[in-house]
Amino acid sequence: MTWFTATTALLAALGGTPAGAADAWQKVGDDSRSGVSGLAYEGRTADGDGVNALVVHDNKRSGQPRLSRVTTTETSAVVTPLAWDGAEPVDLEAVEAVPGLPGEYLALTGRGILYRLKVDGTTATVVDYTPLPAIGEGDDFESFALVARDGKLAALWADRGAGAGRPATLYAAPLTFAPWGQPLFGAVSQRGYRSAHPAGDATRHISDIAVTDSGRILVGSASDAGDDGPFDSAVSDAGRVTLSAAGRVRITLAASPTVLGTFPGYKIEAVECLPGSADAVVGTDDENLGGYVRTLPYCTT
Repeated sequence: MTWFTATTALLAALGGTPAGAADAWQKVGDDSRSGVSGLAYEGRTADGDGVNALVVHDNKRSGQPRLSRVTTTETSAVVTPLAWDGAEPVDLEAVEAVPGLPGEYLALTGRGILYRLKVDGTTATVVDYTPLPAIGEGDDFESFALVARDGKLAALWADRGAGAGRPATLYAAPLTFAPWGQPLFGAVSQRGYRSAHPAGDATRHISDIAVTDSGRILVGSASDAGDDGPFDSAVSDAGRVTLSAAGRVRITLAASPTVLGTFPGYKIEAVECLPGSADAVVGTDDENLGGYVRTLPYCTT
């Protein structure tokens, strides 16, 4: 896997470069094995001069990289593939940090298998894994997000949908963990979602989800015509999620999603709001054309 060191867009999102440095896409991968299928902010480096983010890759063959750490400073970006200790997933599409549990993450495959991971140094250990609840016929997942309020936790995920004939289905449920680590879901609610852009036959209406500090739901949408493109994508304000003190989760989707930005030529598969920040990092998996990252001010209240 080949990565470029000029990852200033990611560093800007995490507070390391001047305003304006993230105005363009930065290339971070050269081929189909190194695209960004999902991204999670990990934290700052021990010396405070850099930042770490975890990236999942949608590789399917044994031995191919599943998870990497990108460590950035003002002058460099170093990518470290992480060793995977445990059952090997096929087609990882999303990753999310578990609030309140440092070093713990949930990573989701396209077919709906959710892996709970403990990341320590350069090793990701599988704590447990389980299928998502309420998987519908033909569901294909590329997104996963967590919401924490008042000590309660909820999960959002979505079937990506396919063109005009199949809108996305956005699911939500309370989330807890069994004493042995297994994710446990409460009652599942669901809503249909159709992207405002792109809108063609190759559209994936939800290619990732992020939730702002105030509960706004940001949705990535993408058009994929094949491994060599052409690609198109957008990020939209899709609605809101609330989580009550009793742990009840509610999704309210906008009748007409607000398109925050469109990105012809790119296939966005990662949208990550940074804690306590107005910035979002978006990442692309452009198949044979590689992958890119960019910072955008989409996570304002």
